[in-house]
Amino acid sequence: MSRLCSFRNLDRGHLILVALVSVVGLVAVPSAAVAQGAAEVTFTRDVAPILQRSCQVCHRPGSIAPMSLLTYEDARPWARAIKQRVTKRDMPPWFLDRTVGVQKFKADPSLSPKEIDTIVKWVDDGAPQGNPADMPRPREFRDMDRWTIGEPDLIIPIPEPFVVEANAPNWWIDLVSDSGLTEDRWIKAHETKPSLEGFSVVHHATTRLIQDESNPDDGVSFSEYALGKNGDIYPEDAGFLIKAGTKVVFNMHYAANGKRTTDRTSLGLKFHPRGYVPKHKHSRQSVGNVQDLDLPPGESNIRHEGYRVLNENIRLTVFQPHLHNRGKRQCLEAIYTDGRVETLNCVNWDFGWHIAYNYGDEMAPLLPKGTVLHVISWHDNSAGNKWNPDPRNWTGFGQRSSDDMAFAHISWYALSDEEFEQEVKARRAATSNEN
Repeated sequence: MSRLCSFRNLDRGHLILVALVSVVGLVAVPSAAVAQGAAEVTFTRDVAPILQRSCQVCHRPGSIAPMSLLTYEDARPWARAIKQRVTKRDMPPWFLDRTVGVQKFKADPSLSPKEIDTIVKWVDDGAPQGNPADMPRPREFRDMDRWTIGEPDLIIPIPEPFVVEANAPNWWIDLVSDSGLTEDRWIKAHETKPSLEGFSVVHHATTRLIQDESNPDDGVSFSEYALGKNGDIYPEDAGFLIKAGTKVVFNMHYAANGKRTTDRTSLGLKFHPRGYVPKHKHSRQSVGNVQDLDLPPGESNIRHEGYRVLNENIRLTVFQPHLHNRGKRQCLEAIYTDGRVETLNCVNWDFGWHIAYNYGDEMAPLLPKGTVLHVISWHDNSAGNKWNPDPRNWTGFGQRSSDDMAFAHISWYALSDEEFEQEVKARRAATSNEN
């Protein structure tokens, strides 16, 4: 964030020193001192815009984060903690391994190296406020800002608010809502969210769509929420058709938090324009599921592997790891029919953030039929894992957070052989032009 030095940016001491040098010529002004003065980082000019873009959606009154970062007075007491979290890339939450695989994603809130350096320098220099006139206009928030897909076109809540008593046992229940749709619509993004109060008691929520009332048991698995989950965003030429009269089954898992809490989880949908029919039908499912988990106590690097053979050409659009408290890391590999192995992505797991990594359209992996998706999961059942409820005990597969899982949610759409060849050719041409 360096800036050209001018006399008006220098303090009184610097002006005296420059004057002495120019008149007497006895000493040289250290260039580092001038550079340091020119590169001063302030909250109002340099740090506040970063917080507005990547932090304040959660870090504001009434949202899910523990403190507000809207103003200098809010942020200053947390300066050292902010530096620590951003340098470790714990915040903003984005746990993709940056050393391997695809690196271009939609709705990526993570900070650039330059932004991290800006925050570090601000803290190291004493976290100065700067000129209040440099402060950007406050960002305006609405209730809709909690939706990472943007304001939904349709919000479908569970039928009634659900009360979880202070010391209730874990509770699994299906709740059925009418979508209210009177016409078929193509979906281009979706997200499932608890209500703000309900965040602390919703362990997970999955949705299933009943599009044929004559066969209610034959529903379509659709979306999923777990702690910290964002939304799924489809490519512009892909969509999912939801039919008029569809009912939504919310499978809710509630876990008490010690106080009486009310939740009203909702499904948010964004639609393609009326009359637009996308070229591709979007699909979503789980792959690489390992239920025979063996997590001995005290061990910190336990590996399990799952596989899925693709029977069609696909364009992969979303990779979302799923582990529980003892999760450590998950990688997704493509094993091609010619024997090549490509690591598509790895994520260093944090149980507080079940993030759907939505591939950028220009980089979404193109995988031919016959490819084997290889899901590799690592768990840490040692005392060194901050999320581990009890490192003394063996753990296996189960539905509770104190049990564990190992699989990946993925989204994709299928391509004919001709479409696949065209996509691959276009991707190669684009890559060649970039180089």
